[in-house]
Amino acid sequence: MEEKEVILTQEGYDRLEKDLNYLRTEKRAEIADRIKVALGFGDLSENSEYDEAKTAQAENEVKIAELENKIRHAKIIDEKDIDTETVQVGNIVKVLDMEFDEKVEYTIVGSTEVNLEENKISNESPLGAALLGAKKNRVVEVNAPAGVMKYKILSIKK
Repeated sequence: MEEKEVILTQEGYDRLEKDLNYLRTEKRAEIADRIKVALGFGDLSENSEYDEAKTAQAENEVKIAELENKIRHAKIIDEKDIDTETVQVGNIVKVLDMEFDEKVEYTIVGSTEVNLEENKISNESPLGAALLGAKKNRVVEVNAPAGVMKYKILSIKK
């Protein structure tokens, strides 16, 4: 099975490394302590604290494996390779939502760094995919559940 490349900014990569380090050290130690305390309660067949701690341990190990895989397949976007002629991952794009006559600014990121509160959208999302490769002043159409939405690109910056 071929692994999918994970597109990240340097900031996103650093955050994954930090999260992985936390899960490997502090979180593992915290769960180990919970298991040790639960073992002190005696009979494991009726020990819900032990079961919960073992479940937390398994979930933590899954998260660690997922982060290790993302880091292993990471492709870090180099700031100097990002231009402002066409939309690409790493760009900040200001668009005009033509239906609502509303200006919105989005940062195009890889799927791992999506954060809708910060208007960071994935290059794989319908809008992100429609914007990729487009130039300033172009109108892009996005097929959404509510119908076709149109956005005019007002600016592209790093």
